[in-house]
Amino acid sequence: MVLNYIWIAFFLIAFAVAVGKTLFCGDLTVWSDIMTASFGSATTAFELALGLTGILSLWLGLMKIGERAGVIQMFGRLVSPLFCRLFPGVPKEHPAMGSIFMNVSANMLGLDNAATPLGLKAMQELQSLNPEKEKATDAMIMFLVLNASGLCLIPISIIMYRAQAGAANPTDVFMPILVATFIATIVGIIALCLKQKISLKDPVLLGWLGGLSAVVGGLVWFFSSLPPEKVQAYSSFMSNFMLFSVIAMFLIAGLRKKFNLYEAFVEGAQEGFKTAVKIVPYLVAILVAIGMFRASGAMDVITDALAAGIAALGFDADWVGALPTAIMKPLSGSGSRGMMVDLMSTYGADSFVARVSAAIQGSTDTLFYVLAVYFGSVGVRKTRYAVGYGLLADITGSIAGIFAAYLFFG
Repeated sequence: MVLNYIWIAFFLIAFAVAVGKTLFCGDLTVWSDIMTASFGSATTAFELALGLTGILSLWLGLMKIGERAGVIQMFGRLVSPLFCRLFPGVPKEHPAMGSIFMNVSANMLGLDNAATPLGLKAMQELQSLNPEKEKATDAMIMFLVLNASGLCLIPISIIMYRAQAGAANPTDVFMPILVATFIATIVGIIALCLKQKISLKDPVLLGWLGGLSAVVGGLVWFFSSLPPEKVQAYSSFMSNFMLFSVIAMFLIAGLRKKFNLYEAFVEGAQEGFKTAVKIVPYLVAILVAIGMFRASGAMDVITDALAAGIAALGFDADWVGALPTAIMKPLSGSGSRGMMVDLMSTYGADSFVARVSAAIQGSTDTLFYVLAVYFGSVGVRKTRYAVGYGLLADITGSIAGIFAAYLFFG
């Protein structure tokens, strides 16, 4: 419903701005610009979905091998000590734990389409422990905020979009996204631990959070100490090495399990193909709306005003063009993704503003989508404090994404 209003607002604001330009500035070409943008954006949306078909098929095929080989389950076991502390109300051997582990593992690999059904399963299992079926439990809210903060070690989808947009090095946003999403997740976890009275002094919890913070902090220090020309090379090496290592891990584990890897890959790839076909209408809808909105000059009015205000305060305003992505992020995943794609198309995939947008896009997941789908699937109406803490993670992720982009590309 939120996306419906946002989508309509794009068209109405574009129309209002175009009328204003015609009446007050005598600009008659704005109408042809808007219609040209609509046709061009529709074509771009289809071409983008067509290009994503192969990449989605590849990664969902590999994901199917990883599932059958038990690699995803292995990732779950690795984080088991941490999650038992974060979900104290869930019995250790309860089926909910397995679904939560699988969901988080898929999220960390950047495979949103695989993570969502696992997340819905986890929410159903958590609901089975819920004494008040219409009211969210602490465990449900913790799970929701973990999904909203969207800790992602491998931002596959953003790398795919950058590759499709012609980026010289699509993986160079890997480290900024890692930093931003980690900070958003840590802030969300700490805030909820304080709210739910989960002891942050627990040795296991403290060890995990401290260890992860040290690793990410060490990476930030390492990259910040490098000369600018070395940052991209090292970041690219680390991200590509991790990506290929995951592929190798899936294949080796599959060989050890002695199942037909080819058939498993094809089965997963078919799911990827179906997913790519399904997103065509959504991409057309949002990209056409955004294209007309930008062609009318409405986006320029907003960003120019913000840039002038920030510059007047003495701050750098180069990032302001990416602000629409940050604004859309909690409301609509497709909307913020459309903003990111539009920025890459307008300014170039390797422009600073496009990289800032990518860092923001990868920093968190879409709060209101996760809220509606996950809670709606089990009939939870009273969300308690879930929205507030989810927004805290979202805002933190956007701010961290901006600073991380400056650190690596500024």
